[in-house]
Amino acid sequence: MPAPPCPPPAPEAAPILPRLLSSVAPAALAAALACGAGPGPAAVVAQAVPFVRPPPQQGRPFAAPTPYAQSQKLQLGLDKLGKIRPCPSTNPGCVSTNPLGSSGSFASPLLIPESSAGDKAVQALRQAIEKTQSNVDFKVDEDTPYGHYIEAEMDGGVGRDVMEFLVKGDAGVVAYRCMATKVTFVYPFTTAVGDSTGQKQRVAAISQELGWYAPDIQSSMDSDDAGYPP
Repeated sequence: MPAPPCPPPAPEAAPILPRLLSSVAPAALAAALACGAGPGPAAVVAQAVPFVRPPPQQGRPFAAPTPYAQSQKLQLGLDKLGKIRPCPSTNPGCVSTNPLGSSGSFASPLLIPESSAGDKAVQALRQAIEKTQSNVDFKVDEDTPYGHYIEAEMDGGVGRDVMEFLVKGDAGVVAYRCMATKVTFVYPFTTAVGDSTGQKQRVAAISQELGWYAPDIQSSMDSDDAGYPP
């Protein structure tokens, strides 16, 4: 008996890449046309490339500094324009003659009388600081193109306070900034605790010792002695 005929060979499977391209080509072609690209083979292949997720970033994500961290980095000295800096927002007990800070921290400058003009003003200010403050340490005491700059530390309510002065002899005024070097925060709140009354009274004591006038500072001395010498 003759052998049965062999079945016809199965058709070869189509290559994977042509099948993949044939399945995605219509969608890729439509996207290429919508974006203004030509329907050429290069555009179709480019659209068919799958999205690859970038690797995760290494290290900790960036976190904004907390108010407490900001309060630990005091910027002292004159700014780039040669002016006394405004009070930082994280130091509520600060007072400054720079009006760029909050309205509650602004104070008027000391007015130098004609009798204390020139080098006499710097010497008189230095002596008044030493006489009215406790444990004074002059950190900076130098002439600058903008006037004579003095930076001094002294005992404060908690820790040390810092006072900065810029004696502008040509204008007849003394700009200043006074604040605590350490700020108190009450957990769990992130708002610093304090007010500018104590610093205004500190400047008022110096103003009274010098006999120099400061419009809004003098009223602070009249309202509360705060233990300062008469």
